[in-house]
Amino acid sequence: MKKIFLLAVLAGGLAFGQSKKVVSSDVHWWGYKVAKSEASSHDGTVKVKSGNMVMKGNQLVGGSFVLDMNSITSTDLSGEYQTKLNGHLKNGDFFEVEKYPTASFKITSVKKNNDKAYPNLVTGDLTVKGKTSPISFPAKITYTNGVVSLVSNKFSFDRQKYDVAYKSTMKDVFVKDDIDMLVKVSAK
Repeated sequence: MKKIFLLAVLAGGLAFGQSKKVVSSDVHWWGYKVAKSEASSHDGTVKVKSGNMVMKGNQLVGGSFVLDMNSITSTDLSGEYQTKLNGHLKNGDFFEVEKYPTASFKITSVKKNNDKAYPNLVTGDLTVKGKTSPISFPAKITYTNGVVSLVSNKFSFDRQKYDVAYKSTMKDVFVKDDIDMLVKVSAK
């Protein structure tokens, strides 16, 4: 009886895919401010708290990732200005990390793409501040020696869909709706 159960578990794993745990990640973001006479941007990182990628044979078929929003930091500034921007990103103006300490992304499909450098189109559900909306991005996916790597091309998503709705008190200053991201994740 135990052998039959073990065979059923193994067969199920082969049919539904094999989960690989995230072992390294680099998630980079860019946000853009536009003032009356100037445009500027900030960029930084956010850490992956946990995640997995699901493989069926040598093909990525699913996965999910949890982002630690408390780790969001700017990398284009230092000292007092970096501290101020990091606090600003974490408070109610943007990500409200006390109320929403994590964000998540769940892969719903991976399809072939006509881009030679990024031959896959990854689609999934992004959840930020309790709001979920689908996004897609081009990516290069490799699977070698039990390690799957996903490297995205730079892609954008609309922060307004997730209620990340900063409203400036300064006249003629606003933040563009699109946030750019570049994601590199490896799982083993």
